Amino acid sequence: MTQPEELGAISCRAQNAVESSSKNLMWDVMKDLWCESINPNGYVNVGVAENLLMHDHLLEFINRKLDLPARYLTYNDGGGGSTRLRSAISRFINRHFNPVTPVQVDHVVVTNGVSSAIEHVSWAFADPGDGILLGRPFYGTFIPDVSQRPGTTVVQVSFDDCDVFGLEAVDKYEQALLHFQKTTGRKVKGLVLCHPHNPLGRCYPKPVIIKLMQFCQKYRLHFISDEIYALSVWQNTVDESPPPVAFESALSVDLNGIIDPHLVHVLWGMSKDFGANGLRLGAIISQANTGLHDALQAVTLYSYASGVSDYLTHCILENTEFTDRYISLNRKRLSDSYAFAVQHLKGHGIEHTPGCNAAFFLWVNLGKRYLELHPEDRSEDVSDKVMQRLLQKKVFLASGSLFGSEQAGWFRIVFSHPVEYLRVALQRIVAALED
Repeated sequence: MTQPEELGAISCRAQNAVESSSKNLMWDVMKDLWCESINPNGYVNVGVAENLLMHDHLLEFINRKLDLPARYLTYNDGGGGSTRLRSAISRFINRHFNPVTPVQVDHVVVTNGVSSAIEHVSWAFADPGDGILLGRPFYGTFIPDVSQRPGTTVVQVSFDDCDVFGLEAVDKYEQALLHFQKTTGRKVKGLVLCHPHNPLGRCYPKPVIIKLMQFCQKYRLHFISDEIYALSVWQNTVDESPPPVAFESALSVDLNGIIDPHLVHVLWGMSKDFGANGLRLGAIISQANTGLHDALQAVTLYSYASGVSDYLTHCILENTEFTDRYISLNRKRLSDSYAFAVQHLKGHGIEHTPGCNAAFFLWVNLGKRYLELHPEDRSEDVSDKVMQRLLQKKVFLASGSLFGSEQAGWFRIVFSHPVEYLRVALQRIVAALED
């Protein structure tokens, strides 16, 4: 732990980072993970957005392909990724994202993960103090990605009772923009959309994407679509409503008459769709903004993907037979894991937000169930109370309070684990509420 006298020896920015990291339990949990045979008293982790369902499949492929050429021990083609990798990404995106304008090699900048990509676009589009809009609830790490080092302000958008995925939600973005600009005197420079959505596990309908683009055109905002879960879309076999919405990339929208193309940017990476957070490989796809590409050339040295990650990723993406088979099997396993988790939660009276068909998440109201079981408890913060109980049972999941939830008591469960592991996690969650 950093001592008070040490804090005075570092910058205010560094002090803020120390304070921010002190609230993050994730790394402590990751050092003490449950294993039935080796560490039965460790944490069962369903709080980190990782897909463990396909590791066997991916490792079998990687371990047959890893024959690293010497050039991948050098700087190769520079910090924005090798030409071969950017070519592989562009062909992969063209195959799966249905872009109106085919993605070319020079549209792609490679980063060491999508977090770096988010930080880059925040830095490139906004000056310190300027705003970027982000709807609630949101992926919690968007906040430091957008703001911690670039100094950009995250302008959180509340929706009250309107549907986050509905056309009426666009008005809420406009209200937030006008309020921020009036009260701060600063400009809003962009809007970040997580599509498919983390933590709600749904896709935005195309008419909503178009209306958000039109809103961005009206105020000259950059439309930044984080599509890191684009191919982790699966069949929901347990919820009857709301009806699922198919994923359609921002790249698939004909921008003519909607928004200037240089304002549209898509982010993607290997972490989620290929269950490979550890590869640290992301991409910024910007088809009409040469200024952005020129600016990023100056900073990609600080987000350089390793040569090993570069090589492995292009080997994976170039093999269409493998990737097609992988994506199909991944979708089946995600669908099965979701169904298992939902049936378990329903059996114990735990409410979840229905209609998911994308990503790895269940948005669950543990606070409501806890208060039903313990009506005598008058805790001021039910989210904090439930979190304490979960940690006592050595199960880790993400509190909605860190995701900008508009109501207390909501949590995010990551269900992309083998059934045996998921069963232990759900049993501990139930025990934390009932004991």
